[in-house]
Amino acid sequence: MSYDTDVIVVGSGPAGGSAALLLATYGVPTVLATKYGWTANTPRAHITNQRTMEVLRDLGVEDKALAAGTPPELMGDTVLCTSLTGPEIGRIASWGTGDRSAAEYAAASPCHMIDLPQTYLEPILVSEAAARGAKLRLDTEFLDFTQDGDGVTARFRDRVRGDEFTLRAKYLIGADGARSRVAEQAGLPIAGQTGKAGSMNITFTADLAPYVAHRPSVLYWVMRPGAHLGGIGMGLVRMVRPWHEWLLTWGYDIEQAPPEVDVEEATRLVRDLVGDPELEVEITSTSLWTVNHNYATEYRNGRVFCAGDAVHRHPPSNGLGSNTSVQDSYNLAWKLAMVLRGEAGEGLLDSYSAERAPVGKQIVDRANLSRDQFGPIFAALGITGDTDADGITAGLGTCLAPTAEGARKRRELERAIELKHYEFNAHGVELDQRYVSGAVLPDGVAAAPERDPELFHRPSTEPGAKLPHAWLVGPHGRRVSTLDLVAGGRWTVLTGLTGTPWRDAAAKVGAELGFDLRAVRIGDPGARDAYGDWSRLSGIDEDGCLLVRPDGYVAWRHPAASPDAAKALLNAVRTVLDRP
Repeated sequence: MSYDTDVIVVGSGPAGGSAALLLATYGVPTVLATKYGWTANTPRAHITNQRTMEVLRDLGVEDKALAAGTPPELMGDTVLCTSLTGPEIGRIASWGTGDRSAAEYAAASPCHMIDLPQTYLEPILVSEAAARGAKLRLDTEFLDFTQDGDGVTARFRDRVRGDEFTLRAKYLIGADGARSRVAEQAGLPIAGQTGKAGSMNITFTADLAPYVAHRPSVLYWVMRPGAHLGGIGMGLVRMVRPWHEWLLTWGYDIEQAPPEVDVEEATRLVRDLVGDPELEVEITSTSLWTVNHNYATEYRNGRVFCAGDAVHRHPPSNGLGSNTSVQDSYNLAWKLAMVLRGEAGEGLLDSYSAERAPVGKQIVDRANLSRDQFGPIFAALGITGDTDADGITAGLGTCLAPTAEGARKRRELERAIELKHYEFNAHGVELDQRYVSGAVLPDGVAAAPERDPELFHRPSTEPGAKLPHAWLVGPHGRRVSTLDLVAGGRWTVLTGLTGTPWRDAAAKVGAELGFDLRAVRIGDPGARDAYGDWSRLSGIDEDGCLLVRPDGYVAWRHPAASPDAAKALLNAVRTVLDRP
């Protein structure tokens, strides 16, 4: 059977770019095809959470992301206001930058959040994928595919020459966005509601430092007349680059004809939300889009897989879009690599949909609920749908009045704003995705969360959870994360100093199954638990072990020594990898 490549990736966004980079890193021949001449030309997705930064760290591009991104200290004070020059309604310490959450975020990961717009993220992913061997086909439009028991034949149009051609691969990944042709042709079932609300993006440049530099933030939410119509909850002025490059989001009534947003109208909207009628502004782009509540219930059809916006479509609330897209690919790529190398059976690929489809539904539901949770702020201010600027001022004035009614309204407003922590500090949603599939062997031991599982991270070594981060002391006395010990696209057996039988078992099992099964003993000179944090988090005795997947998730846990470590480990690995 003749193939042009092992995997075709359609789309160069966060899902497609990371899929190509991961596969190339794992040595899988890959072609990435995109109909565009290069990567994203508008900033769109931007919040880059700790889990995605961990993926970029594993891929060796964390430093490039940090160099291109805006750091947390310029992200954190989400502002609610009547305009950038008008009175504030309130502030929310966001993304783990608040005094109450900073320590928890710092303890959860070796990485911190950054603001990294797609215009900066995508070139990192795609350029690095090419540098590691992926073949890029720009200006190459995907048309359709056919698949059989041995592979997938995809048909493309060269948008420069105008001719059509085909590529033959063993697998196809559709990462071609919310209007995915691949997902449609694969017949993936899409649940939910399309066209929930109308929204527009306006990108512009203007010097807004006088209005924002003293309260640095990514997001300035603006309560203006019409803010209730469509959109993502309120008007938004979003920082792209501090403090001169911006994106404005405003809603429109989806039941009416779409508005025409020319330069004059875009300029009017920018000046209105900023609150400066003489502001010097340059409009760089305008676009209309719809708020959706859609998620695929299956991510696979035979040899065709989909990832990213192709399978989860939602408003940008919570900043989950590009993060979930990158993490889709992080879940899928190592599985494809192992199957292609003959190290795992085809059944392993079933775990992709089983693990990621519930995550997709969760983040679509969460993002839409966060959008709707602006409602209580409107209610607290006494603002109805058609309230004018004077009504907004009066509503805020009532909340500020030194009266019993003012005190009552202030408490109501405080509760409404507190609810927005589910959007701007949803640490559990960002980090605590739990997997249930054939690639995880549950042990029946799972502690119930003591705090709100959406707001608070709960580190755990239970099978199906991400390996917890803990700082160890590595070679030369420098700190090393537990996540660094299991990086590099390899399987790892993690044990303690008295877990020597597990180390020996890993070498034996790896040799028998024909792949590198790394063993790490925490307590050895290169991984000393000097702070005692790993002992507290490990969930196993020192002579127990964790079997950790290439994506850093715990596949199997044996809490103590085994009378036959090699047999126990071999059975676990065979089961997880569909190697009967």
